[in-house]
Amino acid sequence: MPMEKALSEDLFTKFSTLVYNECGINLHDGKKALLQARLNKRLRARNLFSYKAYYDHLTSSQGKEELLHFLDCISTNLTYFFRESQHFDFLADTVLPEIFHLKSPLNSQRVRFWSAGCSSGEEPYGLGISVLENVRDLHKRDFKILATDISTRVLNAACEGVYAESKMERVPPSCRAQYFSKEKGTNGEGVWQVAPALRRIVSFRRLNLKDPYPFQGPFQCIFCRNVMIYFDKKTQESLIQRMCQYLSPGGYFFVGHSESLTGLDHPLVYVRPAVYRKKP
Repeated sequence: MPMEKALSEDLFTKFSTLVYNECGINLHDGKKALLQARLNKRLRARNLFSYKAYYDHLTSSQGKEELLHFLDCISTNLTYFFRESQHFDFLADTVLPEIFHLKSPLNSQRVRFWSAGCSSGEEPYGLGISVLENVRDLHKRDFKILATDISTRVLNAACEGVYAESKMERVPPSCRAQYFSKEKGTNGEGVWQVAPALRRIVSFRRLNLKDPYPFQGPFQCIFCRNVMIYFDKKTQESLIQRMCQYLSPGGYFFVGHSESLTGLDHPLVYVRPAVYRKKP
């Protein structure tokens, strides 16, 4: 039986509403072609030929596991090491000295960063490299990076910590040698494996940002970059207010350079493009 050729407007609305209710991602009309392409992958995987049959399965009591796969397909996971490098420069020059060396409210024995929407791990591992490179007495602190994402697929890749040569272009050679080991991949090509010293300070967890957060914080830094663009204003405002409850007074909140918090009600003050701070 051939697969359906077109997704009806009625079912597009139903799938869009399901996605919005589950994780807050706003699939507006311009995303119909994307949704249909992602749906086709899941229909083939489930050996189904009807979008309605797939929707009925997703919303049934037997569809909970498939719902995870569906949300994996919907989420976009474009990332690379040291993306938006200005953030890492600001982190090294301003934030880390304030947290680890200067007398400030952020300077504490316990230091926590949160990478929300961490995708395949390049962001949290990049943050870990920045801290290890700039804080020589890190072993004297209780430091961890929590990295979360809704996609189990990318989290599995992040936990493996294996990156192709093409993924490592922005990692300086000295950092490659220090924080990765060169290995032979399954296809015989060279890959880079995250070293234990870097892996030890990063913990990966699946988290739907709309669900209750299973941690207490506080975090001195929260990186929520290129995540808000997938939500409508109402969801953006709700998420920022929730996340900031876990941000230390004076803590830093990073968003993507294509994102802005203008017009949203939140407890943050503007520091520089895409960088905000919670009022002390």
